[in-house]
Amino acid sequence: MKYIEVDEELYRHIASKTERIGESASDILRRLLGLSVNAIEPAQPQSISQPSLEVVTPEPQNVPQVESFEPVTDFNQLVDEHKLEQQKGAVGRFLFLLESLYQLNKAQFSQILQIQGRDRLYFARSREELLKASATANPKEIGNTGFWVTTNNNTAKKRTILAEALVQLGCDAQIANGIAERV
Repeated sequence: MKYIEVDEELYRHIASKTERIGESASDILRRLLGLSVNAIEPAQPQSISQPSLEVVTPEPQNVPQVESFEPVTDFNQLVDEHKLEQQKGAVGRFLFLLESLYQLNKAQFSQILQIQGRDRLYFARSREELLKASATANPKEIGNTGFWVTTNNNTAKKRTILAEALVQLGCDAQIANGIAERV
C-alpha cells in the first residue's frame, strides 16, 4: 500500500464525500474518479472517518507515510459561559454545545453519526432520516451545520449523548462529562 500527503482542505473535501460509515479514503477517491471500488483489495484501508491525512493511492510511488491529522484537543474552548447562559432550556444548551463542538472540529464532526442507541438513532444528516427512525424524535438541526439531532430525550440522556460525541472526537472522558453537565 502506498501513501500520499494531502493538505487539510483536500482532506475535508474527501471526507465530505463519505457515503457510508467506515468508507475508506481509497474507496471514496475511486468512486469520485469513476474507478472500480473493488479493483484492488487493500490490506488495511484508511477509514475516512478516522482523523488522518493519510490517503491510499493505487499508483506505485515511494512516498513516505505521513503523520495522522490531529483533531482539536483544547475542548475547554468549547464552552462560552455567557452565550451558554443565553440559551433557552436544556435543548438550547444541548444544541449550542453541539454546534460549538462542530465549529471546533468540523473535519471530524461526521463521526458523531456513529453514535446510536440500542434501538435509537441520535444523529443524522436530515430531519427525515431521524423521523423515519422515530416519529417522536423531535429532530433539530445543529445550527446551520447540516447535521440533525434527536431532542426528545430527557436531560440526562442529552448529557450522555453530548459526552459520547465529545469522546468520539478525542475529548478526555472526564472533561467531556464536565462539559456535558452544563446541558
